[in-house]
Formats: sequence, structure tokens, C-alpha cells
Amino acid sequence: MKSNLDEFYPAALTIAGSDSGGGAGIQADLRTFNAAGVFGCSVITAVTAQNPRQVSYVEVMPPKVVAAQIKAVLGTLAVRAVKTGMLGNAEVVHTVAKELQNCKLPLIVDPVMISTSGKELLDASGREALKNELLVAADLITPNLPEAEWLLKRKLSNQSDYVDAALQLAENYNCNVLLKTGHAMTGKQASDIAVINQKVWSFSSPRLEDLSEFASHGTGCTLSAGITAMISLGNSWKDAIRAAKAHVYGALCETALIGRELEGMYPPLEDYSSQISVRCLSKDRSENKR
Repeated sequence: MKSNLDEFYPAALTIAGSDSGGGAGIQADLRTFNAAGVFGCSVITAVTAQNPRQVSYVEVMPPKVVAAQIKAVLGTLAVRAVKTGMLGNAEVVHTVAKELQNCKLPLIVDPVMISTSGKELLDASGREALKNELLVAADLITPNLPEAEWLLKRKLSNQSDYVDAALQLAENYNCNVLLKTGHAMTGKQASDIAVINQKVWSFSSPRLEDLSEFASHGTGCTLSAGITAMISLGNSWKDAIRAAKAHVYGALCETALIGRELEGMYPPLEDYSSQISVRCLSKDRSENKR
């Protein structure tokens, strides 16, 4: 009988909402896991009726259904990493945090609270629960700018702000941070700021100026899922972020026509890792890792 975890096929778990249009959420996560060669498991926290253009209905799952799914997966499968996405409400956040509290696996939290356009995706009580119960348990968090601004209670307007914000978030939640800032920066490169073991990095890809309106739907989900897949394969945080960013960039370069005048991201056929620039923005502050 195989008893060594390394002998099992790598598996990863996503805890998130279902996107009926397939562009984001559970569907994007499982598609990304599969592209990376990882066996994908899922816990559905909400069912949405949506397509890349609009969300018309959301039904959040009862907490007991969410808990049962987590127990079923983690009680049997050799999962190597876990990510969370859309959680729906405070009760589901409480449930997920409780079910994962004794989980020793790497945890990536995509704090789906506020969209890049400013739309609230989680109510006030849910955001507080996410902040106090789940972010503190994470090994990596991947906020966008509006989410970082809400967590820090201040506006962020330039790269210096972004670096300071990422460092502050890493300190506040005792974890690694990937602050998604690429869409906000000007110039020919789209750069995100990461703090890994208290060291600051910039991960950049060429900026794509000719994307159609909805082609980037699901980039945040795909990025965090890519990181989760790479971690489950044994990569370091730095290598995982670089590979995930290359996957997202490639998916944007190779969008598929999925409807009339509608493009969607799809796992790229080519390897775009050479297009990702990684630059250290600080000296080592500590070799400690949580």
C-alpha cells in the first residue's frame, strides 16, 4: 500500500462559488488545476446564474452543506493545498474557517470582497469575518486594490503605496501577500507586488492593450488557482506566483471565442514563463516563514 504522500497524484482543493458562465469561480479554478496537471477537488459555497456580462442570481449554500463538502474531501483525498474564493456570507466564512482550523495544508485566500470596479461582493459582516477568521489563518492572501484599501482603511495611489500596503498586510496577517495592482499601473508592464517571507518582489508581464471588454473575466480566480496548483506540485511561493502569472498572461493572449463578440480566457497552448519579469524590491528582512 502506498503510504508516502509524494506517491499520490497531486490534488488541490478550491472552496468557492460556481460560475454558470464558466469564466470564474469553481469552473475557472478546476480548469486551471487541470491545465497544471493537478487533480482538482471542489467545495461549492454559492451557485450563481451568470455569464461574463452579468450576474443575475446568487444562492449561497447552507453552512452545513459547505461543511459536509469540506469533510468529505479532506477526510479522504490527499489534498496538498487549499484555496478559497467567493464565500457568500459571514456564516459560510465562519464554517470554512472552523473546518480548516486544524488543517495543516498551505492555504491561499483570495479575499473576494470587492471587485476591481468597486462592487461589493461580500457584505459588512462577511468582510469582518473574513478579516478576523480566515485571513489570519492564510499562508498567502491575494487582495486586489479595493480589498487592500478596505483592509487598511486608506487609499493607495502609486507603487510606493502598493509596496507599503503589501508589507503592512503581511505584518497584520502574518502571511505572504500578493497585491494585484497590474491593472492600476501605467506603462508597458502590468506589475503585481508580492511579499514573500518579508521580502518584496515585483512580478510583471507585458500589458495587453487590445483585450475585448469581458476577456479578463476570471483573472483573479485563475491567478490564485494557478498558485494553489503550483504549491500542490511542490513549488516555492516565488516560483508558484511566477508560473501562475504566466498562465494568466498566456490565457489572455490566447482567448477563445465563446459567444457572439465574446471572448474568454482559456489555458494557453504555449509556455509564457519567459514573458514574466521578477524583480526584488527589497533586501532580506527575515528568513522566518510562517
